[in-house]
Amino acid sequence: MAAPKHTPVDPVDRPRAYVSPDFVPAPWTNTRKASVTGRQPRAERLGHPGPDQGYVLSLAERLRPRVRVTSGESVDDAIQGCIGIALRRASHFGRAPVIHDLDIAFTMWGYFLDTPPTDLVVARSGFFAEVANVVHHYVEARRIVDMVPQSTIIMTPEMVRKAMPNSWRALTGA
Repeated sequence: MAAPKHTPVDPVDRPRAYVSPDFVPAPWTNTRKASVTGRQPRAERLGHPGPDQGYVLSLAERLRPRVRVTSGESVDDAIQGCIGIALRRASHFGRAPVIHDLDIAFTMWGYFLDTPPTDLVVARSGFFAEVANVVHHYVEARRIVDMVPQSTIIMTPEMVRKAMPNSWRALTGA
């Protein structure tokens, strides 16, 4: 390592160079009993794993002021239900969630509309009721995510905005 010029140096010291260690340990191998071997399993209610999924919580809080709910609905329920859709979309593309993932989820369920269609409000009220309490309503939250067609997951935010509110059934799978 270089030293400042004002540091005293012993003239008999030789410059040091890298030397391999005498012992090289064996490479690490995964021998834990609960480890997943091979590909991530896919089945109902297992979710959609992806990188940095916790970031979606920060993004959802940024969109909270834009979420419009009717009487009897909860903003927390809307956010929790749409978070799963956003995470599914992000994991489909193999990346962390971005604001557009949530934008698509909220738009397809009409949470950004000032006056959503009555039949959409009735449907989402049934699906989203109490899903903010994930401990007791995880199955219901997963149902919201799993019912969305793959064709909607790969759409752009502009495509979803153009399809709303007339095609909300096709977008949500409800």
